[in-house]
Amino acid sequence: MTGGCLCGSVKFTATGVGGDHGVCHCGTCRKWSGGPTMAIHVEGLEFENEDNVKSFVSSDWAERGFCQNCGTHLFYRMRDGSMTVVWAGAFDKNDGFSLASEIYIDSKPAGYNFAGDHPRMTEHEFLKSLGMVE
Repeated sequence: MTGGCLCGSVKFTATGVGGDHGVCHCGTCRKWSGGPTMAIHVEGLEFENEDNVKSFVSSDWAERGFCQNCGTHLFYRMRDGSMTVVWAGAFDKNDGFSLASEIYIDSKPAGYNFAGDHPRMTEHEFLKSLGMVE
């Protein structure tokens, strides 16, 4: 599946693309994107013009990638390589995804809600699912 940034400087091909997207409400994602993030798990991610991709280490365990020219947010990746997600809006075609889950639901501002019956995990529940807390 292909995608890229707003200015066209970065193009990517993602393999092993999950069919559903998750929403993150954590403070870091909201500050990074201006709202909740919608992301799709991928198994592989290859870039054209990789020199235009920059990353920012946003925590002890993860980094976020973006186009150095237009600032488009492209991915979130565990620094140990165990997980990569691509922002749903960065894909060329993103109308086939369904909302699968929400994480950091305890950090979500009261002003919006996503409809549907899907799993909603608190920060602790999510970090526990990754084996990062007891």
